[in-house]
Amino acid sequence: MAGIVSCAAYIPFNRLSRDELGRAWGKPSLGGEKAVVNFDEDSLTMAVAAASEALRGVDKSKVGSLFFATTTSPYKEKQAAAIIAAALDLPSSVRTQDITGSLRSGTTALGLALDSVKSGSVELALVVASDCRLGTPQSDFEAWFGDGAAALVVGNSGVIAAVEGDRSVRSEFLDQWRGEGDFLHDSDLLLRSWEDRPALLAGYTASMREAVSALLKEKGVSPKDLSRVVVSAPTARSHSELVRALGFDPKTQVQETLLESVGNTGAAQALVMLASALERAKAGDRLLLANYGDGADAFLLKVTEEIGKRQVGKGVGKLLATKKMLSSYEKYLAFRNLVPVEPARLPGPPAPSAMVLWRRRKEILGLYGGKCRACGTTQYPPQRVCVQCQAKDQFDDYKFADKQGQLFTFCLDYVTSPSPDPPTAYCWVDFEGGARIVSPMTDFTPEEIKVGMTIEMTFRRFQQKDGISNYFWKCRPVRS
Repeated sequence: MAGIVSCAAYIPFNRLSRDELGRAWGKPSLGGEKAVVNFDEDSLTMAVAAASEALRGVDKSKVGSLFFATTTSPYKEKQAAAIIAAALDLPSSVRTQDITGSLRSGTTALGLALDSVKSGSVELALVVASDCRLGTPQSDFEAWFGDGAAALVVGNSGVIAAVEGDRSVRSEFLDQWRGEGDFLHDSDLLLRSWEDRPALLAGYTASMREAVSALLKEKGVSPKDLSRVVVSAPTARSHSELVRALGFDPKTQVQETLLESVGNTGAAQALVMLASALERAKAGDRLLLANYGDGADAFLLKVTEEIGKRQVGKGVGKLLATKKMLSSYEKYLAFRNLVPVEPARLPGPPAPSAMVLWRRRKEILGLYGGKCRACGTTQYPPQRVCVQCQAKDQFDDYKFADKQGQLFTFCLDYVTSPSPDPPTAYCWVDFEGGARIVSPMTDFTPEEIKVGMTIEMTFRRFQQKDGISNYFWKCRPVRS
């Protein structure tokens, strides 16, 4: 039976306290904190991070399709899924598709992946959901929206959670939107909504109740038969009201929404919650997954014996525990480019070259170097002549993106730092086999950087210019 083979989540390193939001606007705090992308992150880089974890131990050559679900793609006209596939080093034959325009896009993508696996058109399908939405400053949306991503590998064998059934309903209700052509609002970025109560009752509650009730009735399952219930929600109150109306016990059955610690992660919310639920699941458990957005999707899953054989990513619990609190609301505004700040005191970078990006795509997006066939020395960037034995044109491709290294030395730049949160750490990193890479470090505190520390590579956005998002790899401290 088709189902989930592997899953993982990604939660950014940075957090913003809602007390700090209250201070900035002179309003009562809503409590808790929210996850915030770093200045070099977006929905695409978070997708790569989550998918990299989900693909650990999976044969990438068997992945036949990749679905990227988001409402905040870095491009309006260019397929982000293709960039993600390149960064993950998936086969060139993989079918890539962006699923967007709705908060239900994550579970829509899951449904499409299941259909493709069931039909036999692909052996494995990768679903990645990621969002970093912006709420209008001073609004409740600004406080509740958090950033995050989740990834699922879907297949027919080695399944940790089999999908026993699903049900979808569509509903046209104008509750939340972002549009184009409105000169009174920055409608490309900021979300707007209708009056809360009608939107929740006629949109969220009605659609979710219809989809969940129909699925349970069709499968002959009662609410008490479910071990865990994963239900997305815009607010804690609407979530509580819905699960009670459906007959579930909030204390024993209902999965935590993570609204207090991460925030509402948009298209990724339901799948991040599912990843957290599967970390604690055991064989035989029955799970319900339900998600809202212009209608609702509901899935009935049964956990298999395979759950004990597969490590489920780094774990949401560990990701929640590993964090850095932003010092101020103003810092958050700078990270999200909502206020102009003094640029680095350096000449501006040149616009990215489409031809250079194409010619060096494997080196840039996949972080490939070379390994000498004669002496085994590795080096980056790729060269024609080995630095160790001087053998010429005797190299095999060697991927560094999934390798760990040790910090050889570093320097901290507080003056000309391109980061809105100085300093920038420029690092020299040694990899096994002789390669040394010079890389900026991200997701760190200056106090923790030590010569000899272990680092890993992470896919990040280096710059945006002329509408082009330029991506590459940076190093960061390993966070287990």
